[in-house]
Amino acid sequence: MNKLIIPLFLISFIWPQDFEPTNMSPIVAYWKTLTPDQKETYLFSYMTQTYETYDELKNELGHTELTKWYYDNRAELVFGIFDQLEENDLDEFVGWIDEFYSHDDFVNKPFYEAMAFAFRFQQAAGETLWEKYENVKYGKIKPSEE
Repeated sequence: MNKLIIPLFLISFIWPQDFEPTNMSPIVAYWKTLTPDQKETYLFSYMTQTYETYDELKNELGHTELTKWYYDNRAELVFGIFDQLEENDLDEFVGWIDEFYSHDDFVNKPFYEAMAFAFRFQQAAGETLWEKYENVKYGKIKPSEE
C-alpha cells in the first residue's frame, strides 16, 4: 500500500492542479446555494427591504441628499423591477441574476449590480441571450415590438 501512495504523492508534485481562488462575495455564495423558489423569495425580500428603507428615509429625514442618493442608487431600480412584475414573473429575473453570477468575472459584484443586469436584459428585445446582448450593449435598449 505504501508503494502505491509514494508514486501518487510524487506525481501530484509533477502535475500540480491549477487552482485560482475567486473572490466570490458572500451573497453570491449564498445565492448559489438556494433553490429557484428560495431565490424568488430572497429577491422579493431584498426588494421589499429596499422599498421599506427608502420609505423610512423619506419619513424620518424628508427629501435630503441621503434620500436622493438612496433613491438614485438603490430604490429606483427596485421600483422599476416592481413595475415589470405586472408583465413578467419573478422567476425571469432570477434567471437573469443566475446568468450574471454564472460568469466568474461577476462573482465579486454586489447584488444590486446583478439586479440591474436582470432589469436591463428583461427589458431588451430579442429571444436569445446574444440578441438581447446586441440590443443592450453600449447602454442602448431597444424596446420589444408588441
